[in-house]
Amino acid sequence: MNKPIKPLRVVIFFTALAIVVGVYIVALYRLQIVQGAAYYEASRNNIETKKTVTAARGNIMDRYGRVLVSNSEAYNLTLNTDALFAKEDPNGFILQMLRVVEQTGDKYMDELPITKQPPFEYTKMSSIQERLLKAYLKDKKLPETTTAVELMSYFRTRYKMDNNYSAEEMRKIAGIRYEINVRFAINTAPYVFVENASVELINNLISLDNRVIKVDTSFVREYKTQHAAHLLGYVGLMDDIEYKKYVRSDGTGYSPDSKVGKDGVELTFEKYLHGEDGEVKITSTAEGTEIDRTYIKNPIPGNHVYLTVDIQLQESAERALEAGIRRLQIQRELDNEEARAIGAKDDKIKEDVQGGAAVVVDVKTGNPLAIASYPTFKLSTVIENFEEVLKGKDNPLFNRALMGAYAPGSVFKPCTAIASLTEGVIGLDETIKCDGSYKKYIDQGYAPECWIYTMHQYTHGEENVVNAIKDSCNYYFYQVSDNLGITKMVKYAHNFGLGVPTGIELPETSGNMANPDTHLQYDVDNWVYGDTLQAGIGQSDSMFTPLQLAEYCATLANSGKRRSASILKAVRNYDYSESLHKHEEQVLSTVETGAYNWTAVQTGMRLVVSDVMGTAHEILGPYPKAISAKTGTSQLGEGKTNNGIFICYAPSDDPQIAIAIVVERGGAGSNLQGIARDIFDTYFSIIDRKTEAEKENTLLK
Repeated sequence: MNKPIKPLRVVIFFTALAIVVGVYIVALYRLQIVQGAAYYEASRNNIETKKTVTAARGNIMDRYGRVLVSNSEAYNLTLNTDALFAKEDPNGFILQMLRVVEQTGDKYMDELPITKQPPFEYTKMSSIQERLLKAYLKDKKLPETTTAVELMSYFRTRYKMDNNYSAEEMRKIAGIRYEINVRFAINTAPYVFVENASVELINNLISLDNRVIKVDTSFVREYKTQHAAHLLGYVGLMDDIEYKKYVRSDGTGYSPDSKVGKDGVELTFEKYLHGEDGEVKITSTAEGTEIDRTYIKNPIPGNHVYLTVDIQLQESAERALEAGIRRLQIQRELDNEEARAIGAKDDKIKEDVQGGAAVVVDVKTGNPLAIASYPTFKLSTVIENFEEVLKGKDNPLFNRALMGAYAPGSVFKPCTAIASLTEGVIGLDETIKCDGSYKKYIDQGYAPECWIYTMHQYTHGEENVVNAIKDSCNYYFYQVSDNLGITKMVKYAHNFGLGVPTGIELPETSGNMANPDTHLQYDVDNWVYGDTLQAGIGQSDSMFTPLQLAEYCATLANSGKRRSASILKAVRNYDYSESLHKHEEQVLSTVETGAYNWTAVQTGMRLVVSDVMGTAHEILGPYPKAISAKTGTSQLGEGKTNNGIFICYAPSDDPQIAIAIVVERGGAGSNLQGIARDIFDTYFSIIDRKTEAEKENTLLK
């Protein structure tokens, strides 16, 4: 049975409802009628701007998916110029901000190309600095011939800097105001006051005036390794050429303030790594307070690039190369000190050891596993310390592994041997007697000597191809080179990958295989028979990169298949869900010859290590894995210390990796055995661990 509702409760309910409705009606009346005009006027003063939302750049990984380069979130500070210049003393406030930045150890952007202190002069300009300066001068109707002093005088007047400021303070103020103004002159992205600002700096600046400082989220490259600097490269703001390439007037290209790859993998795979920027509409009050943010287009992150490099082996190769060069230099100093003590002439004093390179490739695929160049540099600070790095001893920025071209010396002799055996110039069991001095062209004033005769007045006696490689007998190779001829020698060298592109995607020099057609680019005299003899032992005009030498060694090890040295293993999209590229093995050329010829040459290279008289026996002879090698001494001319060249592969009976090492002023290839040993140690340690892990996984299945 339903209870009747008491009339009092009904009255109370409707009274409360009437009060609530009344309050809302009064509030709406005040908003729309009383204060409506004021709110309407305020909304008209709101400012809507569109900003680019930077897309995260793709990661760079090694062959096993270890992250080498990624991104970390950063805070960029921009300036609300309306709020800044509405201040009574904007110049004083600029100096205040700069002092705060300096106190926290952050760095502000000041690309005005004028010295920081008087006498004011233009500094050395990058192409983008030059472009911005020209745009500023044109916008302000100043002549292009305006000097730095005249421009500073103009700044002083334009920006109302009185005598209360010192010359250094005026330069600081001018730098910031120039940075703001010049972007209006070229209609580009707003000036970023501080990139990757610290939280301490943000708090300190906002406490000065939160209306002037704007905080934007961005990304900076984060390096997970301190190695592979020459390979990975770095990113930076666009120069003129890059600007024309990437920025399009229709807005479909890069944002004008985008950072792009400048070198190495960052540059080569820019199309994969660079994401697609988004766009956001920001609504702010007239005072600069943001009240709404709407994404018009979401950013799409870049794709992830996988390299063929094993970062553990890369790090080992770099350490081994550096340690080996340091050891050589210490010994060099001791040898020179001893030579001076006994009164040796200056021509007996050897030059300091300089830079070098070490390259490790997979014999079965041709893929580079490690590409080391010394000296190197620190990727995380290369931009801010660029001038210092640029002037560094022995040119740290130079990638010797890919861009350095060196005479191969005796490591070229296996190529000459294969060519001569294949073309029937010499037989496997046929011998040539080393007489010390090769006198066929003595009537023309040319009689080159075997190294053993020059150094010790000995000869090698009767040599077949195996022993000629083991002993590195110049006389033997003079004879077969003379009979072979330069044309056929060039053909085989190119098939081995010497003097031609390797297939790597990074910038490289192709070097040169000595030949009459290019001879005058390297020498003032015409090609003569003696050049053919010298080419056969790796001298004359032959100049090859360490990467070419490593791939050549791999081709010797696998009996004739030269594969591409591609460094790109795979590419996956930003969420790893889709494969965009996968490496496919590519045979670039094949050296066709009989299996018995390969056996002879490979046996000679094995004896270089295993025979007690072999030039690589001392350190590598006792190694637990069988190693095959060839040492080389690259002669640079009178008064110059020779370069050391060394190639090797292992295991000899089932080759897995090939190594090429070059050390400038290293003296001889035999001096580089220790570097190779250290690299082998790491490689076989990695393989053993991997094999053990596979066994354990098998047991668990």
